[in-house]
Amino acid sequence: MGNRNSSGRTSRATAVFTSCCKCRTYSIDGHDTGRGRDGAAVQPTTSGEMNELQPVAPGSEEPVDSNQPPTENPHENLPDSESPGMSRIRLPRPPRRPVDEAGKAALKVDSVDILIAENGKDHHTFDYEMMERPVDANLVIRRGQPFNLGLKFNRNFDPATDAVSLIFTVADAKMPSPSNGTTIAIPVLNDNSSSLPAGGWWARLVASSQLSIKVQVCTLATSVVGVWKLDVDTKFIPTGTSLSYSLPSRIYLIFNPWCREDLVYLEDEEWKKEYIMADSGLIWRGSHNRMRPCAWNFAQFEKDILECCVYLLSNVGKLTIAGRADPIRVVRAISAAVNSSDDNGVLMGNWSNDYTGGTEPTKWQGSMLILQKYWATKSPVKFGQCWVFSGVTTTVCRALGIPARSITNFSSAHDTHGGLTIDTFIGDDGKVVEELNSDSIWNFHVWNEVWMQRPDLEPGNYGGWQAIDATPQEESDGVYRCGPTSVAAVKRGEVKKAFDTAFHFAEVNADKVYWKFKGNGQPLKLIDKRTDEIGLSISTKAIGKFQREDVTDQYKHKDNSAEEREVVLKALRQCGHLYSRYYLNEALEDVRFDFQLRDDIVIGSPFSAVVTVANRNRSKDYTVEVTLRVDSVLYTGKLKSVIKKEVFQRTIKAGTAQNITLPVSYDEYAPELSDQCAFNIACLANVKETEFEFFSQDDFRVRKPDIAIKAPKEVPLGEQFDVIVSIINPLPKELNGAKFVIEGAGLGVPHKVSVSDKVGPGKEARVVVKMTAAKVGQKTVSAKFYSKELNDVDGYINIDVIDNTTA
Repeated sequence: MGNRNSSGRTSRATAVFTSCCKCRTYSIDGHDTGRGRDGAAVQPTTSGEMNELQPVAPGSEEPVDSNQPPTENPHENLPDSESPGMSRIRLPRPPRRPVDEAGKAALKVDSVDILIAENGKDHHTFDYEMMERPVDANLVIRRGQPFNLGLKFNRNFDPATDAVSLIFTVADAKMPSPSNGTTIAIPVLNDNSSSLPAGGWWARLVASSQLSIKVQVCTLATSVVGVWKLDVDTKFIPTGTSLSYSLPSRIYLIFNPWCREDLVYLEDEEWKKEYIMADSGLIWRGSHNRMRPCAWNFAQFEKDILECCVYLLSNVGKLTIAGRADPIRVVRAISAAVNSSDDNGVLMGNWSNDYTGGTEPTKWQGSMLILQKYWATKSPVKFGQCWVFSGVTTTVCRALGIPARSITNFSSAHDTHGGLTIDTFIGDDGKVVEELNSDSIWNFHVWNEVWMQRPDLEPGNYGGWQAIDATPQEESDGVYRCGPTSVAAVKRGEVKKAFDTAFHFAEVNADKVYWKFKGNGQPLKLIDKRTDEIGLSISTKAIGKFQREDVTDQYKHKDNSAEEREVVLKALRQCGHLYSRYYLNEALEDVRFDFQLRDDIVIGSPFSAVVTVANRNRSKDYTVEVTLRVDSVLYTGKLKSVIKKEVFQRTIKAGTAQNITLPVSYDEYAPELSDQCAFNIACLANVKETEFEFFSQDDFRVRKPDIAIKAPKEVPLGEQFDVIVSIINPLPKELNGAKFVIEGAGLGVPHKVSVSDKVGPGKEARVVVKMTAAKVGQKTVSAKFYSKELNDVDGYINIDVIDNTTA
């Protein structure tokens, strides 16, 4: 754009809009712009004096036929109220065309340079695909932060006679208006920061050269997020003639964690790298005693992703334009829009184990294909489960500029009645009585946290991480959505705080209560109460490294501590829950039960459930009946089918102990395996002489093998490199129809490669693919393996992409 003109060309009279005479035209610096009441251009005389004014149709230089109905104009009948941060603005639009021969003297905009490289670097938006397009690029900027534009004219700009204004309009506003912030008209001021309006949009001239000027623009930190249009209006002050130029591309305005005035502001730079800029990460699955990290490609900068995210807010989340300025309302809308339960959102949930007509949830490796497919079809993508909903939600939030991360809660309670307890009813055979259990405990559940302040909950410190959940579990205000819930409020037990705090509290800190069910009409017997089995090892990816970070202490105090028990009682009182909390007297029992599981079992191997029964009485024998059972279970806690059950009768001699074992072979459990290879192991025991009953259960999963991935630690930008992917068959039988899927954000399209031969027991399946890195930085290569006999096996490796051209 050239250097700043030292002769003072950057100074000019301050430009404002004012109304003029009965026809209500609008002026800059007191000179008529030529726009009439209906927004049409009006013709001045050749002398520039305003005599009899005739309206001119937009896009025309001829007067409008007074017998014709007025041209439809989105600016018609706009109120006189002022736009936020802009004083004395009455209507946003000067005329769009030269009005007569004198109009040739008006400054004509030949082009606008959106300065992709400069703005992308300053706003940390250079990775967005729409910013990298060789043609039809769009500008992505963050609100509340200055950005620059280059304006090229047909002649030299003269600040003494030329006025320039920028008109920003929300692209989907049906009736744009300054009063609601959907149209912002700002004059380009001289380079004097003291004259810039405080707390408002502004534009100033920062450099000029022959035929060009460079303008710095700043938006409000509370501006509407989404797509904006830009018009540049110019006026030749001596004659009042005007011209208007419309930028053919669009400007995407997103939230700004780098701006202190934005509610999503983050102080720590490393946090911003992780929770805004990182396009890959880990989502934890499995069970509390066998946690499993899975790589996920968030891909928030890839093709069509930002366009889709903006569409979700207005067309699916049904947010008003004003609502798109508020991150609290935005993330609540996102939690609804990512599921398809209302208004045909992104993902259709499926926990049936029948995925006909769609993709198994375990086959997704990232958000890109899901959002791209949704953007192309505007129809729900089939299918998702909680970690898929969470991965997509992380992508949507980060793409829009909201710091976000995926959170996994192991042994996660689903409280359907709002009682903050999870009641489980056990039959005589040790099986959970499903028809009595409306509550459930998921092996794991994944939701999201987003970072923002919560002025709606003040007074009090409720800002920071907020939990939202796009998995459709329960309705909130008539819609399947959840949050934002202040994590601080959850820890304090303030379950009445908005939104959905009681539901999140129960997920992490409900008490488990076990009841013995002896039949209809028979009294229930309280068997046990557990206060430390819900909300275990709450996990997320650590900042800057592919490791687990435990965030349990952010949600609750240590289980069974005095502080934790006090918070739970506080929450129960707020809910008005009538359940009288039982505290079982720990009577001195002669017979003790210890239920054990070996938790490091690779799929294909046998495993055993063992209960140790110890008689501590030195003189008396006891008779016990022990029921051990193994059920396959969905990760939601719902029992799928019984695998094995046995009842054991034993006499335990005084002062002795016995192990009672239930062995389970691969052939016994293989036909009943669920997607997550999860089991529920339960033990129900009864001491005949005392009628003492013991019940315990635990989640268990067999471990799947890891995929081995080999690739160079460093790869040059734009050059191909080999990725070698392999797996050893752990099963005692052949694998058929084996294939790998390898992908990575910024590493091109996913590779689907079939293994040509059957893979025998203990044999290796191996493929080699070529990938090309399109972006510099750390990238994650992830792989999935599938066959008819073994599915949902994954692995990942990180590589560094370097640009040798800049070395």
